Amino acid sequence: MNLLKATGTIGGLTLASRVLGLVRDSLFARFVGAGFASDAFLIAFRLPNLFRALFAEGAFSSAFIPMFNKKVGDPAGQGLPDGLRFAEEALAVLLPVLILMTVALEVLAWPVTLLLSGGFNGVSSEQFAFAVSLSRLTIPYLMLISLVSLLGGILNSLHKFWVNAAAPILLNITQIVALFGFHNSDPLLTARNQAIAVSVSGALQLAWLYWSCRQNGISLRLRRPRLNPDVKAFLALIWPAAAGAGAVQINLVISTALAAKLLAHGSVTYIYMADRLNQLPLGLIGIGLGTVLLPTISRQLGAGEDAAAQETQNRGMELALLLTLPATMALVLCGEPIAAALFGYGRYTAADTHFTAQALAAFSIGLPSYILVKVLTPGFYARHDTKTPVRYATISMVVNLVGNLVLIVPLQHMGPPLATAIASTVNVGMLYHTLRKRGHFTPDAQLRRRAPRLALAALAMGLVLWAGQGVLTPYVHGTWALRIGALAVLVMAGMVVYGLATLVLGAFTREDLALLTRRRRAAPANKS
Repeated sequence: MNLLKATGTIGGLTLASRVLGLVRDSLFARFVGAGFASDAFLIAFRLPNLFRALFAEGAFSSAFIPMFNKKVGDPAGQGLPDGLRFAEEALAVLLPVLILMTVALEVLAWPVTLLLSGGFNGVSSEQFAFAVSLSRLTIPYLMLISLVSLLGGILNSLHKFWVNAAAPILLNITQIVALFGFHNSDPLLTARNQAIAVSVSGALQLAWLYWSCRQNGISLRLRRPRLNPDVKAFLALIWPAAAGAGAVQINLVISTALAAKLLAHGSVTYIYMADRLNQLPLGLIGIGLGTVLLPTISRQLGAGEDAAAQETQNRGMELALLLTLPATMALVLCGEPIAAALFGYGRYTAADTHFTAQALAAFSIGLPSYILVKVLTPGFYARHDTKTPVRYATISMVVNLVGNLVLIVPLQHMGPPLATAIASTVNVGMLYHTLRKRGHFTPDAQLRRRAPRLALAALAMGLVLWAGQGVLTPYVHGTWALRIGALAVLVMAGMVVYGLATLVLGAFTREDLALLTRRRRAAPANKS
């Protein structure tokens, strides 16, 4: 499998989802603004986001896929029927747990909202009750997205990556429709309709995955729950895998709660909007790489191809740096025009835009580490080691908590994002050191040569964009066409400068481009 092509397929669909997400957030900023209504909805939306990261992008992919692949690839077994039997056994145990968890969270919505928000800063009992009602409206999404993740894990294992990658698009479309069709002059009512749309989108995503499975000949039967050895092994892996993969999201939950409690109304919205922009390259690069690397490395290790697994991880890290470093520079140095073009109109003021850009710069410092976590953790999960990543994730959460407490007062809305970036960098350092110490990852000569040159190329691009961004400032406050045009010019200029810089510095050569082109052209002939 071509790593770049597979990552591009997933990343392209994830990019489409994230672009639609930016459209949704732009409309949300226009109709709701930055205040208590937006903060209350985003607190309610934080729990579904957390579970999506833990299950859709974490536990099921990290724990389920290696075990499913092992069943399917076992030469002594029956192949796919064995894998589907294991999926049915896992579903039989997980479904009752998910139902009970959903009911419990509905009952405990008040303390859950209190935990996620810290009680907010200076709100009345009526306002807090409204925030609790929004949480109750979004909680059903947790069960629905967990079932989506199980079906998506099966399809990913069968190399049907695009189906699962396309599912989040339905979330954004549903919320966009709700904003266009059901916005209200009262931002509280618009926020409530958005909370309803979240759970509606979960049902649509589940229907999409179920239909796709049936189209691919996959049909799961409901079984009586049994804790057989396979299910016990799966459960032993799933919880630490969830915590390890969701370290960034858990850090964001902590950051959001402290911001809601200690900072002025609107601060949660600044942090959320900045995180959405930061998530764009993370979705395009990190999720795509993580989705492809885990089954690929698992299969190579299962076949005893340790050298091939290291080669795959080296190229994954190289690809991550190639795509991540310029995104980091652009978001840190050019956050102001980007935030203004996307959010700066309607109820979202110029001051709101400025504060969002500041939070974005703090978040984006950690962008390489957010993505490298996705590249390094498959080296543990493919070897059925979920305990080490969760141990390091726990340490990074402690670092994040301490960083929040130290930075939130002096830096205000920039403090929590910066603490998150520092914590993620610490996490990556520990993961990298352990893989090297165990002999499971060694940077090869190509990676060692290219990494510093890619960093220099990204720096050159960032300085050129920073020097020229003033030219675009008048256009990012104009009509939608002017705003999008200005962003397109910014992106295209960055791509041209970065591309030329990589060639001049020798970080990426014309021979590499020719090789990739030949591989892409040869890919259809390699299909069986």
